[in-house]
Amino acid sequence: MAAVTFKDVYKQFEGMGYPALDHVNIEIAEGEFVTILGSSGCGKTTFIKMINRLYEPDGGEILLFGKQIRDKDPVQLRRRIGYVIQQVGLFPHMTVGENIATIPHILKWDKERINAQVDAMLLLVDLEPQEFKNRYPAQLSGGQQQRIGLARALICDPRIMLLDEPFGAIDAITRENLQNELKRIHTESKKTYIFVTHDIREALKLGTKIMIMNQGQILQYGTPEEVLAHPADGFVEELIQTSGVSESLLKDGDGI
Repeated sequence: MAAVTFKDVYKQFEGMGYPALDHVNIEIAEGEFVTILGSSGCGKTTFIKMINRLYEPDGGEILLFGKQIRDKDPVQLRRRIGYVIQQVGLFPHMTVGENIATIPHILKWDKERINAQVDAMLLLVDLEPQEFKNRYPAQLSGGQQQRIGLARALICDPRIMLLDEPFGAIDAITRENLQNELKRIHTESKKTYIFVTHDIREALKLGTKIMIMNQGQILQYGTPEEVLAHPADGFVEELIQTSGVSESLLKDGDGI
């Protein structure tokens, strides 16, 4: 089944010289880890914000697991989609455990279930529950905060995760560790992940498929091997050349 389908989706923001999404057509299979790559303003963030209805299209249709998202209540839709951003957005007055349990509390899960799932999510992102559950966001490093944001997004077991440059403001070593954790979690879950990045090495390392965008259009969609071996046009080719990556770096996903 297709997890996400865009049919001739169009979006124009006032003051932009070109559409944010220019009649986009794509089908993303369930279970893929799609990384979206392109320069600033190319439409990457607009694409994922269309999926959880933070932005509405000016034309076209968007389907999630075969069903029109316009027929869904936006709030209910978002509660069933994991969403992680660079700024994390943890509530400073709430403990780590309370932050992770935000949506389960809204959904009125019982206390025992919430406590068990909070612990499970902390372990999943490699943080010891007894050490971290009662801390506050200000007592965490940037990398730890990002792990909490990921745990909060995962706790309701969403079928799809949207991640908008979640590791963009983190130091290189922590970023690599988080990439490895995220790749492991995706492999174990077999859920659909859509991940926006500016970093081609990150896109190649994480993605089972890569979507390359420019000025609201999808220029290429394929496996990392396909994109490196057969760039769709001059823009994609230049993007690869300026990054300094090559097909040889894709051995087992290591070395990138």
